[in-house]
Amino acid sequence: MGVPWQPHLRLLVLLLILPVLQVQGTHPDCSVILYFQKREVECLEVIRSESQAPAPPGTPRQEGCRTEWDGVSCWSAVPAGQSRAIACPDILHVFKKSKVLIQRNCTESGWSVPSPPYHSACELEALGTNNDTEAKASYFVTMKVLYTCGYSTSLAALFLAIGIFSCFRKLHCTRNSIHIHFFTSFILRGTAVFVKDTILFSDDSIDHCTMSTVNCKAAIAFFQYSVLANFYWLLVEGLYLQTLLLLTFTSDRRYIWWYILIGWGVPMVTVAVWVVTRLQYDNHGCWDDYTSLYWWVIKAPILLAIFVNFLIFLNVTRMLAQKIRSPDISKNYKQQYMRLTKSTLLLIPLFGVHYVVFALFPEHVGVDARLYFELVLGSYQGFLVALLYCFLNGEVQAEVRRNWGKWQSSMESNVFNLVTQDFTA
Repeated sequence: MGVPWQPHLRLLVLLLILPVLQVQGTHPDCSVILYFQKREVECLEVIRSESQAPAPPGTPRQEGCRTEWDGVSCWSAVPAGQSRAIACPDILHVFKKSKVLIQRNCTESGWSVPSPPYHSACELEALGTNNDTEAKASYFVTMKVLYTCGYSTSLAALFLAIGIFSCFRKLHCTRNSIHIHFFTSFILRGTAVFVKDTILFSDDSIDHCTMSTVNCKAAIAFFQYSVLANFYWLLVEGLYLQTLLLLTFTSDRRYIWWYILIGWGVPMVTVAVWVVTRLQYDNHGCWDDYTSLYWWVIKAPILLAIFVNFLIFLNVTRMLAQKIRSPDISKNYKQQYMRLTKSTLLLIPLFGVHYVVFALFPEHVGVDARLYFELVLGSYQGFLVALLYCFLNGEVQAEVRRNWGKWQSSMESNVFNLVTQDFTA
């Protein structure tokens, strides 16, 4: 049987570690709550199997304490008069690795109270002061403002860039079609961030760690798809750049459907597999826990895209260096290669090279730096893409100036005709 202190035990532990959770942000606190939920489910499954297992015929039922979940840990069954000892919960950055074991005895009246108590045996990691916690909370609010401004700026720039590429017929080509798809992936990513924030974090009274609605799962699935699509269109840009060099700046529209298949199709298949896997094997919470083993269904293709793009970048740099040094290349072509070299060097962050720094580390390592790169700098990535591929593109600038001149000439002609008509009238 349980004892009166059990319902309050997990609440006590969560209250003790609350300052740590506030400092670490969103996902670490969800991981703690999900950790206890997972352990509880496992323990209740053991209890259920023990209760359903029939005793062997002619064997007296063994007296003792059955398996019990006390709100924090699972205590396996032991005969009366024996005891069991366990270690503190193994949660990163919450409890220190203590050598002290918590013990409970199996008495005639049931399990005894844990000795020493959890709050004494399980020493918490060093907690920040209230000032530190408030500063950290202010830091996250500032970050949200920054990435909201970043994504808003990027969305405006990307829509304008797509409009420019679409309106001017002379800019319709394979290269700019790929750029438009690339811009669209950034638009989807920015939109997915806003949708995710609205559904998961708009209402402070909702526990987003335990919510498990269709809307929140759909928002997370859409977010994962947009992130994957963004990475794979980065890969397509790298592939296309290499194709231009291999074909000596001769584009071929035959490849456009392969690029579309890679950019949109691979993420679609990956997310579909991930959704089916989560529904089948890990349909808990809102699917935004990055500690789940099934997170690798998403992470592995991203790492693959980053790795291939990095190899493409090295290969493109090597090919450019060879062509620039070649005496057979004319001065005009060398200038084109030099311009392409400069563009390639500017595209390093767009190729996702900076993600390699964090890619192979666990999610809890370098949280502040990771958040800064992926949220703040990442939010302005779309603006940088529009700037490099559209607004600073000499071909685009020339076409805009040409059409602007034609429009001005047309307006002046119309005004002249109106004035002449009024004068002759």
